[in-house]
Amino acid sequence: MTIQWFPGHMTRAKRQIQDKLKLIDVVFELIDARLPQSSRNPMIDEIVGPKPRLVLLNKADLADPEANAKWLGWFRSFGLEALAIDANSGSGVKEIPGRTKALLSDKIERQIAKGMKPRAPRVLIVGIPNVGKSTLINKLAGRSAAITGDRPGVTKGQQWIRAGGDLELLDTPGILWPKFEDLEVGFKLAATGAIKEQVLPIEEVACHTLRWLAAEYGGALSERYGLSDIPPSLPDVAAAAAVLEEIGRKRGCLAGGGHIDYEKAAGVLLRDLRSGKLGRITLESPIV
Repeated sequence: MTIQWFPGHMTRAKRQIQDKLKLIDVVFELIDARLPQSSRNPMIDEIVGPKPRLVLLNKADLADPEANAKWLGWFRSFGLEALAIDANSGSGVKEIPGRTKALLSDKIERQIAKGMKPRAPRVLIVGIPNVGKSTLINKLAGRSAAITGDRPGVTKGQQWIRAGGDLELLDTPGILWPKFEDLEVGFKLAATGAIKEQVLPIEEVACHTLRWLAAEYGGALSERYGLSDIPPSLPDVAAAAAVLEEIGRKRGCLAGGGHIDYEKAAGVLLRDLRSGKLGRITLESPIV
């Protein structure tokens, strides 16, 4: 399976971001804490260049706490400032203005030395769809200043938003790359809802996700669905489909003749993963 999804507004967003960079002091790169590497757009480094950057691991409340700590250390080992946050609850968000000013401390000191009053830093917020950019903006601004939604593709244009006296924020549409060369990346993004469900085979995504969950979070699967004897290794899609069938049976996902409705069972699994009902789960580990 090859997942391709690159709506026209994303092409425009890339061009618009490049046009606005000269106005920007610092970039907030918002990623999903459950898949910090896969939710990073590989075009971002090329687009933003050497601008100071703060990597924000959003939805950290849904991710494995131990994995959060490992990923923060991983980013910092590459010289990138990183912070785990939850834009919905506001956890960690109050630290952002201070971290931003620290990144710009040299510039601010130069301005003060010249007798200038430093203005509020201008921030570009970038990230893939459905990672929580608009929710973060609203939390920083203390009001509903940006459109939010639980589906990708909500933000279609750019807007400047004042966040108190601390920051000026530029929201942008989420950007995905035109094709996922690595299917593993595509599956993970699909599992967390970064890709519209209409463009992918949901049963295949669920089976792929089950293979990771069985290896790393088998206890969570057993507890949530009342399953037993889940092997830590599901060698192929057929083995994962057998586990998905058991989940469907436990959840009453039946079609005609008493057969399992695999699509419905897949939906149950993915909704539970995305909502945190399976527990705090991270779908990838940093490569050291």
